Amino acid sequence: MDSHKRILGIIYIVSGILLLFGMMLVSMFFSLVIPWISENAGEGQWVFTWLVPFIRSIAIFVCVVIALPSLIAGWGLLNNRTWALTLALIIGCLRLFSFPIGTAIGVYTIWVYVEDGRRRQNPA
Repeated sequence: MDSHKRILGIIYIVSGILLLFGMMLVSMFFSLVIPWISENAGEGQWVFTWLVPFIRSIAIFVCVVIALPSLIAGWGLLNNRTWALTLALIIGCLRLFSFPIGTAIGVYTIWVYVEDGRRRQNPA
């Protein structure tokens, strides 16, 4: 079971890093495209003065809420922390709605959690 926790920890670290990388790409895309659209907007330029910081703040919020707990759970699983599997279960349940890869990660997380609970009840 420890090997499955290690695999799950690696999966959470990799997915957290990919989420951070994806959010950086989205932020860079909007930082490049929105000023160009703003120049060609004419009278509607005032909208873009608050739109760019708003999109950046949403990207930072998503990174903090989604990617950071994934990295923390992965680190905890790799270091055999008792709380890490519970945090991974919460994140895994939230990822069930992200089809198809998030669903697979969520199902695998639930399976590891259930098997770990079964192993703790029946240590023999």
